[in-house]
Amino acid sequence: MEARAQLTHARITPRKVKIVCDLIRGKDTKTAAAILMQTPNAAAELLIKLLNSAVANAENNHSMDPDNLYVSEVYANPGPTLKRGMARARGGYARILKRTSHITVVVKEKE
Repeated sequence: MEARAQLTHARITPRKVKIVCDLIRGKDTKTAAAILMQTPNAAAELLIKLLNSAVANAENNHSMDPDNLYVSEVYANPGPTLKRGMARARGGYARILKRTSHITVVVKEKE
């Protein structure tokens, strides 16, 4: 059995989130939470909320033991990109891409 939590349209690039995702993949939830609390990264704050939500979903919706959970999957996919622009020299225009992410955390019970 698995429980998941998703965050869509997060205003952070998937490239930055994937670095933090690699730190907690495969770890038990308590260790993953401790790692995220000590990580000085903007994505860590989003992932700690998602991890806590996934654990709460497992406990309340699927009657799993929260002490027996581990992070089985965590990934960040690109969401829609906001296109912005900035004026440049000689009447030019430079496009600025503000990227978004869809982040998913899946927890499972240890066998």
